[in-house]
Amino acid sequence: MRIFADWRNLPPDARGATVALGNFDGVHRGHAHLLRSAHAARPDAKLAVLTFEPHPRAFFRPDDPPFRLTLSHERATALAEHRVSMVYEVAFDEAFSRIEAAAFVRDILHEGVGAVHLACGPDFAFGHRRGGDVTLLEQWAEQFGMGLTIVPPFADAQGPVSSTRIRRLLQDGYPERATALLGRAWSIRGPVAHGDKRGRTIGFPTANVALGDHLEPARGVYAVSVRLGDRTCAGVANVGRRPTVNAGPESRLEVHIFDFDEDIYGQEISVSLQVFLRAERKFDGLEALKAQIKQDAQAAKQLMDAGK
Repeated sequence: MRIFADWRNLPPDARGATVALGNFDGVHRGHAHLLRSAHAARPDAKLAVLTFEPHPRAFFRPDDPPFRLTLSHERATALAEHRVSMVYEVAFDEAFSRIEAAAFVRDILHEGVGAVHLACGPDFAFGHRRGGDVTLLEQWAEQFGMGLTIVPPFADAQGPVSSTRIRRLLQDGYPERATALLGRAWSIRGPVAHGDKRGRTIGFPTANVALGDHLEPARGVYAVSVRLGDRTCAGVANVGRRPTVNAGPESRLEVHIFDFDEDIYGQEISVSLQVFLRAERKFDGLEALKAQIKQDAQAAKQLMDAGK
C-alpha cells in the first residue's frame, strides 16, 4: 500500500491505475462491492482509491461533533485488505473546494493520476458546489479516454449499506449490526494515554484511548477485543464521561484487558466493539461501581469466550 498526499508529480509507477472515487469512511461492504466492481472492469490495471482528507463534511461543517468511522491510517489499512495498492489522499482545503468539476476530471483524474478507468457510485458528486455528477463524469471520462463504471448501491433487506446507516447503529448501541454492514467489528484506534489511574485502585486497571475524531458510539459498557501489535486480547470497555467520579464533559474510551499486566503507555492499540452490555449510568459511590464492573467483566468474558 502506498499513500500519496498530492496528485501532482507522481512517479510513473503510481499512474495508470483503475481509480475508485469516494470518501470510503468505514470501508464497509458497500465500498468492498465498489472495489470489486472496479477491479473486475480492468483486472489488468492496479487498483487505487482517490479520497479526501479531511472528510468534506468536516471541512464544510467544522462545528459538527466528530463522526468518522475510520481515520486516515485505519482507512488505508482496511483498503489494503481489498487489494487496493495505492491511495491518493487529496487534501480537502479551501483551494481544493473551489476547483471546478471539469478541472477535477482533467487536472486531477486525467493529467494528475493518469487514471485508465474510474469507478464510483451513482450519487458521486464533485467539483465546486458539487457541480459535477455521474452524467458529466461519463462525458468527460470518454473525452479523456478513461473508462467508467457506475456501481449500483450494495443493499440488504433494510436498504443500501452506507456509512450514515452504520453511524446510526453505533450511536444506538448495536455494534453487532454495524459489524454485519462493515464486514468486521468497528474499532477505535489510538495511543494509550495516561489517565487518573483510578481503575487500579479498584482492581480494574484500564488503558485509556482518546476518541479524537472518531464517532462517539452509545455511551456505556462493551465486550471488546483489543489488538496490540500481533496479539488480540479480550476485554471490557467503557465509553463515556464516567459520571460516578465526575470525570468531566469529555467522553473517552477506557478498556480493561483480561489477564493482562504490561506497561503499554504510548503504544497504539485498536479496540473493537463486539457487544453492548449496558448504558452508562451513575452509581452511589466507588463500591457500587466496583461491584457493577465485576459483573460487566464477567458478562464480557462469557461472551468473548463463547465467540460472540
